[in-house]
Formats: sequence, structure tokens, C-alpha cells
Amino acid sequence: MKLTIERAALLRSLAHVQSVVERRNTIPILSNVLMEAQDGRLGMTATDMDLTIVEQTAASIEEAGATTVSAHTLYDIVRKLPDGSEVELSVAGDGGQLRLRAGRSTFTLSTLPREDFPAVGPTDLPNVFTLQGGEAKNLIDRTRFAISTEETRYYLNGIYVHAASSGDLPVLRAVATDGHRLARFEMPLPEGASGMPGVIVPRKTVNELRKLIDEVEDGIEVALSDTRVRFTFGNTILTSKLIDGTFPDYERVIPSGNDKAMSVDCKTFASAVDRVSTISTEKSRAVKLSLGDGALTLSATSPEAGSAEEEVVIQYDGPPIEIGFNSRYLLDIAHQIEGEGAEFMLADSSSPTIVRDLADTSALYVLMPMRV
Repeated sequence: MKLTIERAALLRSLAHVQSVVERRNTIPILSNVLMEAQDGRLGMTATDMDLTIVEQTAASIEEAGATTVSAHTLYDIVRKLPDGSEVELSVAGDGGQLRLRAGRSTFTLSTLPREDFPAVGPTDLPNVFTLQGGEAKNLIDRTRFAISTEETRYYLNGIYVHAASSGDLPVLRAVATDGHRLARFEMPLPEGASGMPGVIVPRKTVNELRKLIDEVEDGIEVALSDTRVRFTFGNTILTSKLIDGTFPDYERVIPSGNDKAMSVDCKTFASAVDRVSTISTEKSRAVKLSLGDGALTLSATSPEAGSAEEEVVIQYDGPPIEIGFNSRYLLDIAHQIEGEGAEFMLADSSSPTIVRDLADTSALYVLMPMRV
């Protein structure tokens, strides 16, 4: 194998693939990136056995071939090379070492045979549809903050994506919950998605996909089965196993009888919560909301730090109510609201509260109260 490639192109692709590779690996080959040079392109593949990424980059190929080399070591080297460098990569006949040359620098890296690299899983995924880049970003951003990190409830460690209906309209719905809060986002059902199974996309896959699509505006092809999902866009293919579990019946968590509506300017509210929560204890992060006619009082107390109180103007004409929330959860939801106003639908001090963006009905959030 022998090829020449621009540093910037190599670095961009390596940045994408190496982040899939786990830093601590008991299986040496999983620390490596598979490099395949042919037909004017360098293909790079990395996997952790659950998640696989393949990325193609244009290169000047002198001699086709393939090898595997440490993903993080190669990335660190290329990252430290000067801007504008031309990088020459070559593997001698026995394939035991990869030589990297750029300017006056030469590195010789140990390799492992490409035959040892795990094969990518089945490619025949029956359900195929397309999401626009902006739609995919919205779907992820509006829900991923509520993904559970508790390993014992593994079926909550991802976003549940499924076809549903909102009134008479078919929608693609994404839901995430950790038991304390729930985020639900829906968009018109893309063509081809109506027969899809409900799938739970793992947290790591969600995070890697979000990084990769930051600059993608065009279509992202989504193909899935009961056990796998594949995202194809630009020169990149991301394939992942799905979480094998049953997502709970989230509809039962979304209250229907919340009749007390409070509207508030979201930025003002978030800033006030942030200030008042400075006093709350690190463990509980509790903030109390006291609603009255036209005014909301936010307060927090802690035996060590003291107390804080701030008043915020709201639109509310219901009976007085006091309710406590985890301030971090409140802020997570407030940061998802892009419009000026947020609407809180409350029942009482011990029941879940619904939060919505007044300017965007596609997302809905449910927050469990705390005792304060």
C-alpha cells in the first residue's frame, strides 16, 4: 500500500473514526483503524463491535492495499503535523509496519493484519427512509439530554424512535427518559418509515451521529431492522446495534389533567433559576417555584450556604401553588426552548409537570417534582 493525502482531509476523517474506538481495549485489533486504499480513495473503518464507522476520503493512490494501525496514535501524529502538509503512507511487502512521512518527519508504526479486523455486520436492512440534516439534529437535540445513564435500566440508555400518530397525522416520534424527566419530539413521518419497528438507538450512537452531522444539511439515509440501524451521508456510513429491550409505555407518564397554565419568558426564567440554584445543595439541586397571580417566586435554601429568592413576571391566573424541581433538569429543558416563551402545565405540587415551547409544538417535556 502506498498513497499520498492532504493532512486536513486525513485529520478530518481520523477525527470522525477514532472517537468510536474505546481508549481501553482488551482486544488489540479493536484499538486499530482499518485503512483500505483503492480507486483514488482511502477508506477508514473503526468499530467497538457495537458501533462501526466507515469513512471515504480522496487520496492519490500509488499502490492499492490495506492494513490496520492504532487509531489514537495515528490521529495524534496527524493532529501535530503542520498545516498544509502532504502525508505519505506506505506499507512494505511484509505488512508489519506502516511508514508515515510528512515534510521532515518520519514515523514507523506497528500494524496488525487486516484479516484480523472484524467484519461489518449484515447490510440488508429492510426499512429505509431519509431525514434532512436539520431534522436529524432537532430530533437528537430535543431528546438526548433526558437519556438515562443508569446501566441497570439499560433499555432507557438511548432514544426510542418509532412511527406513531398525532391526531390524524402520521409522525416519527423520538422519546427519551431517565425516570425523572421525559423528552418527546415528533416530526411528519418520512416516506418509507411507516412500517418501521420501534427501535432504541444507544446513547453512544446518538452522540457520535450528532457530532458527524453537525455540518450536514442534505439528506441522511436511515436504514434499520429490529437489531441494527445504519446512517449514510456524504462519505460516511455509521452502523450500530440497537438496544435489545422494551421501552416503557411513556404515554402513561404524560399527564392529561394538568389544568393550571403558566407562561414565562424562557431566558428570564432560566437566568433566574441559574442564579437562585447557586445556593441549593450540590446533592439535591432543589429550587422551589411559588406561583401566584402574575408573579413567580423562585427560592432555594441550604443549611450551609443560606437562602436565595428571585421574583419573575409570569402569566398565570390559577390558584397559588408551590412546587419543587431539580434546577439542573429545569435548565436542561429551558435550553431546548428556542422561542421566547415557555408554557408550564401544572396539576399540583406532587404531580408531573408538562413544559412546552410556545412557538414550537413539536417537542414536549415532562418533569417530575421534588420535595423541598
